[in-house]
Amino acid sequence: MIFLKFDRRIFNYFDWMLLGLVLCVCVMGIFNIYSTGFSAAEGQTPFYLKQLQWIVVGFVFMIFIFFVDYRTIVEYAYIIYGFTILLLVLVLIVGSSSHGAQRWLGGGFFAIQPSELMKVVIIITLARYFDDHKSNEPYKLKELLIPLLIVAVPFLLILKQPDLGTALMLIVIFVSIVFFMGVDKKSLIFVLAGGLILIPSGWLFLKDYQRERLITFLNPERDPLGSGYHIIQSKIAIGSGEIFGKGFLSGSQTQLKFLPEQQTDFVFSVFAEEWGFIGSMILILIFAMIIFWGLKIALQARDLLGTIVAFGVTALITWEVFINIGMVLGILPVVGIPLPFFSYGGSAMLSLMAAVGLLINVSARRFILQR
Repeated sequence: MIFLKFDRRIFNYFDWMLLGLVLCVCVMGIFNIYSTGFSAAEGQTPFYLKQLQWIVVGFVFMIFIFFVDYRTIVEYAYIIYGFTILLLVLVLIVGSSSHGAQRWLGGGFFAIQPSELMKVVIIITLARYFDDHKSNEPYKLKELLIPLLIVAVPFLLILKQPDLGTALMLIVIFVSIVFFMGVDKKSLIFVLAGGLILIPSGWLFLKDYQRERLITFLNPERDPLGSGYHIIQSKIAIGSGEIFGKGFLSGSQTQLKFLPEQQTDFVFSVFAEEWGFIGSMILILIFAMIIFWGLKIALQARDLLGTIVAFGVTALITWEVFINIGMVLGILPVVGIPLPFFSYGGSAMLSLMAAVGLLINVSARRFILQR
């Protein structure tokens, strides 16, 4: 059944709290990105203006997702999945390259990164599968082969670009949803044992720079001016912020360009240097509120489909926040995961705004759907 009928009642239940929290992070991110480009060369379009444009586009995208019943969106999940797979294949054939990675379609402002969109697509696709294959018992390994294949195809295509961070995020989302749905203990032990056995062989499939990142994570001081430079400068920036920070536009590591990838992977380091421990904790608290609000929506959803969608979106945001902050603090390897709604990036902003649209969608319709 397709739910295309417009219901005006959804306006009465629009989740303004969730939207407000997300926009709060976005605004803080714009000021932070402005700081990273404060000393940029003349003639370049400032990153903060580009980010503002992407937020506006993402907001329109979010509203569109909100209007369409999430059950309708998930009903077409396999078609959306197939189309996104096609985009990933096109990236490998005609995609544009940057810094040794071929991840984008198009160019300039209209360049998109299909791997970012796949994070949300994989959530609705897995939601469709598990809703179609409901079970009162924990899922056994053989019952998880098809959803594993669903994830494996984009995982391999994204790994080929190469983009290890985004590829691993698909696995993390898959594992999170599977644990949420419930898995047989014997199957779980088998998978964990198999994973531990395959870890050493996985080293052989990593590219040289990926191996270097893992080695650097264990000992960044072994190459302080090379592979360890990023994380060392990140720690210096965060530590120099101390309790209250150096102040807006006053971070030496940022303004003197010692800190690399300031507007993307290491954007939290910029914020911590300028606003210190107090400012960082406020930002983390806002993220925590978004995450707990998402879990609340998942628990209160009127159907299993809404629960899986809301939980999947919340898991995506949770893991990206955890991995990015852990990465810049040096407690996790650098894998190129952006900080949600905060790091510069058009495709990431679009996909995350679409994810928020799904959350608000589930939140609003739990009041108007019949049990």
